Amino acid sequence: MTIRFGVVGTNWITDRFVQAGLENEEFILTAVYSRTEEKGRAFAAKYAGASIYTDLEEMVSGAEVDAVYIASPNSMHAEQSLICLNHGKHVICEKPAASNSRELKAMIDAARSNDVLLMEAMKSTFMPNFGVIRDNLYKLGQVRRYFAGYCQYSSRYDAYRQGTVLNAFNPEYSNGSLMDLGIYCLYPMVALFGKPDSVKAVGMMLPSGVDGEGSMVMRYPDMDAVVMHSKIADSYLPAEIQGENGTMVIDKINQPYQVKIHYRDGTIEELTLPQVFEPMYYEIQEFIHLLKSGQRESSINSHANSLAVAELMEDARAQIGLRYASDL
Repeated sequence: MTIRFGVVGTNWITDRFVQAGLENEEFILTAVYSRTEEKGRAFAAKYAGASIYTDLEEMVSGAEVDAVYIASPNSMHAEQSLICLNHGKHVICEKPAASNSRELKAMIDAARSNDVLLMEAMKSTFMPNFGVIRDNLYKLGQVRRYFAGYCQYSSRYDAYRQGTVLNAFNPEYSNGSLMDLGIYCLYPMVALFGKPDSVKAVGMMLPSGVDGEGSMVMRYPDMDAVVMHSKIADSYLPAEIQGENGTMVIDKINQPYQVKIHYRDGTIEELTLPQVFEPMYYEIQEFIHLLKSGQRESSINSHANSLAVAELMEDARAQIGLRYASDL
């Protein structure tokens, strides 16, 4: 069974998604939605046979697509997802799936009432070495701390410093460091350990109205978690999961390629699995598997996990004074 995909958005991440999807023989691109026909045509020209739409309702009203990948600005995710879900289309939506938990709950309700699949496109939790992390946690003994950071100087920050506010630093699009990068640290944490009992957040707000960087400390019954994120500075620190028997070291929490355990006796166990495909391939593989097996929710990027992460980010945003129009 081939799954016919439509895509919303014509940016670089959509390109990567389609290229990764085409590595799977059960993936086919049949439709492209863009707000402008010119951009839609330019994107579709790279992938023969895809129809072009500038009206999302029109794209999902017919029988041309089975599923839709949404990679528009964050603030548009919920509205566009609801249009697709309410037309009976399955949806894989880029992270963060919504601007806040209220929007995400509406999306989940729509998916359930229309009996369709909804999955947040957090790629890292489907990569081979995330499975390695999950399957080897027991070797650490009692886990005491999760530490992860994603700090990457934005390619758009120089323009911001010169007075041009691009989408990446515009609160109108529900952007900022936490939503764009911090989520890569929070989602694996929730997938591995569940939702923490409490969260303390700090951050540096930029004059445009979004956060440039921030940190979070979260408390579980027997451990804590520390997360750092930034779009205005770089970090080269690996992630760690610290246990009483040893510490697991992960090269990049947003794209885990290397995993090893440093034991207390000084020995090091290399756990890394080779990765055959590009990172986004694995989330597409999961999505297609769920569709073919009649499932309506991923057990990894589950509705509960997505909602827990959305609530954590909402709590953190309230503490640092970060508000979006959709919060009102």
